[in-house]
Amino acid sequence: MANLKYFLFIVVIISILAGCGFKDIDNRVFVTGIGIDPSEKDEGAYKVTLKLAIPVSVKQKGETSYQFLVHEGDNIGEIIQILETHTDKVLEFGHAKVILINEALLEHNLKDFMDYLFRRGDIQSIAYIGATKKTAEEVLRTLPKGESVVASPLTKFFGDTGNDSPYVVSVYLYEIRRDFHSKGIDAILPIVEINEAGSQLIVNKLLVISEKGQTFELSSSDTQAFNALKNSVAGFSFKLDSDGYRLLLNMTKPKVKYNITTENGQPRAIHVDVAMSGVITQSNKTLLIDNLQDYNKLAAKELTKEFEKMFTILQKEELDPFGFGLKYRTMQLHQKDILQKWKQSYPTLPIKVTVDVDLKSTGTID
Repeated sequence: MANLKYFLFIVVIISILAGCGFKDIDNRVFVTGIGIDPSEKDEGAYKVTLKLAIPVSVKQKGETSYQFLVHEGDNIGEIIQILETHTDKVLEFGHAKVILINEALLEHNLKDFMDYLFRRGDIQSIAYIGATKKTAEEVLRTLPKGESVVASPLTKFFGDTGNDSPYVVSVYLYEIRRDFHSKGIDAILPIVEINEAGSQLIVNKLLVISEKGQTFELSSSDTQAFNALKNSVAGFSFKLDSDGYRLLLNMTKPKVKYNITTENGQPRAIHVDVAMSGVITQSNKTLLIDNLQDYNKLAAKELTKEFEKMFTILQKEELDPFGFGLKYRTMQLHQKDILQKWKQSYPTLPIKVTVDVDLKSTGTID
């Protein structure tokens, strides 16, 4: 009898407990991209665009499967809260793997308008970030043919599952926050562009952001060189035109070492040692396997010029995306003027590049 009373008591308690907070999948909508632009109405305000993936059935395959929510305001967090009232479902940011920022906003302090996204744990660890020349909204609305629901083409550009071009530099949200606030390194962002027809996305250039918010665009060739030296990305291709040879080289993953020499604590030179191997994929004349050493020396000479050109451009603009200044700071005891000492030296500091090339073959011709 006592057990029966106890059982009935438990049943009554359970019956009055509130249900759990779980939301069914039908009541959720996934945010796959976030775009941030300057407001078109108020100076100093922002326009936020959310790209939502709308589930479709097999019969609906091929139809537009995205919805876009747009709102303007002077606070990113408040804008997103308002956008939550523009749909009858819960906005899920767990798939928001791409954040696009209009280049015009980079002149301001990133922390002012990005703080909300930096603090969201469901975004900061997984989201890639890029800059746009046109509005971020326009780029998000560009739907290349064959784009699938949820899997945005931009995540395939930046992630490991799709594009692996040496021209594409991937940057996570937490990385730009870290580099922007670190002393001795300048933050970078890949530039996301649209072709003239408005039907394709293009990612092959890089934007370097100075401490003061000034931006400088690297060309496609310099972006590829940066990606190879900074991130040791494989697939670096180089068009050699020297000594009567016009060759196209395709290199595997390079090995790069940096060293900063000092004298009495003062930086004297930056040494960059690069070891690359690869193959010749195109030539204007017949090549002999016995002459590989000659081709190696010729390639090393021209690649050294190519990398030195990129470093010269960065030094002229007083930009340091490689983080040489950060490395120099780690080599010295803390001093109040250590950063200032580096900034004064860096623009004229000799950067000595040494390239060792090991070509494995002249290509295969049947």
